[in-house]
Amino acid sequence: MGLARRRRTLGYSQEKLAQLVGVDRTTVGRWESGRIAPHPTQRRALAAVLEISLAELDALLTPQRAVDAEEWERQSGGPQDAGDPDEMIRREFLRLLTISGALAALPAEEAEALAEGVRRGTPADFARMNGHLWQVYQLARSKRSVYPVVRDQLTALTEALAGHRGSTRTLLTAAADLFQLAGEVAFDADRYSDAVASYALAATLGKDAGAYDLWACALVRHAYVEMAEHRYAQAAEMLGAAEALAGRGDEGLSTRYWVASVRAEAYAGLGDLNACERALDRADEVRHLSPDGNNGGWLRFNGSRLAEERGARYVRLGRLDLAESTLKGALEQGPLASRLSYRRRASVLTDLAAIGARRGDPEQVVAYGSEAVELARTSSSGYVTRRLRGLYDEFGPLRQDRRVAELGAEIVALSTSSREG
Repeated sequence: MGLARRRRTLGYSQEKLAQLVGVDRTTVGRWESGRIAPHPTQRRALAAVLEISLAELDALLTPQRAVDAEEWERQSGGPQDAGDPDEMIRREFLRLLTISGALAALPAEEAEALAEGVRRGTPADFARMNGHLWQVYQLARSKRSVYPVVRDQLTALTEALAGHRGSTRTLLTAAADLFQLAGEVAFDADRYSDAVASYALAATLGKDAGAYDLWACALVRHAYVEMAEHRYAQAAEMLGAAEALAGRGDEGLSTRYWVASVRAEAYAGLGDLNACERALDRADEVRHLSPDGNNGGWLRFNGSRLAEERGARYVRLGRLDLAESTLKGALEQGPLASRLSYRRRASVLTDLAAIGARRGDPEQVVAYGSEAVELARTSSSGYVTRRLRGLYDEFGPLRQDRRVAELGAEIVALSTSSREG
């Protein structure tokens, strides 16, 4: 039984199911056609409305038979895949990742035979360009706006891999670097499968290049995807491997401290306060490292975010007093105070709003949550939208308050537009 059949069995139209779950009707249509999957927070609501378990919902969300897809096309006015700009971008993105990864794995003489044309430039040129792209990504308010230039760089890299002669280690390193950035762009746009594909390629290329720190960082970024889906045990396992790799890397780099910081998040998700505190203390040792310990690109950890990260871990663990004082302090520091980093500030604001929700304080929820929503709109960040969806789940009885209900409606609208866009 597919999702559409279960809906019909219960007597719901697509419009009614969408209303009950809090999404747009076209989103339900895309779920039923298998074009997109519900976000973890939507899965819980969907399972409840359909009166099934999450495991049963997973079974319903497996690829539908052709008749289900045909029915959806009939209801929505015809096929939607071919001309969907968002889907075309995704396919081109994955095509470039696949070709680049394949060429990187081939011996030089085989790769040369596949080359139709090679752009001029050296592996060092790619490394420098990657560095510039990371800076652009960091400064961009809308992270997805960086996609076109990352795509162009992937295209150039594909051609270079196909026609490069001699040692490929430097080029492999540049490729591992670029795929991590591609993954960041995909992750921020809420495209988990694309992000995982990018990080997996980055890890493989980092391994082939013998670049242990680069390899470890790819695993760390992959772990973020696992935690976004609340798979904390799997994330912790992946971070354990990253820690082992970082131990074989450059002691002058901050890789091992970043691993510790992210492990603290995984431990918080598992409810282990002591392990979380130990990991945070380990991460705090980065302050003893020289300023050259991060490269501003695939490795940016310098400890400047530890206050907000520590506060977020305390929220996860239910230590609200500790969390609130830590997060309020973080809001007054550096890029957060100057509002130069929309994603970071919005994340802290969302955590402070969540504290208000757990305390039953609608004033705090609305004060912090409203600014976070505005920052999410301005930045078009899928990451911030995901954080706000998590906040929405915290509202509980506060939904009876008119102001909280209005904020919830804004979050639902933002989440729907993010999925549809």
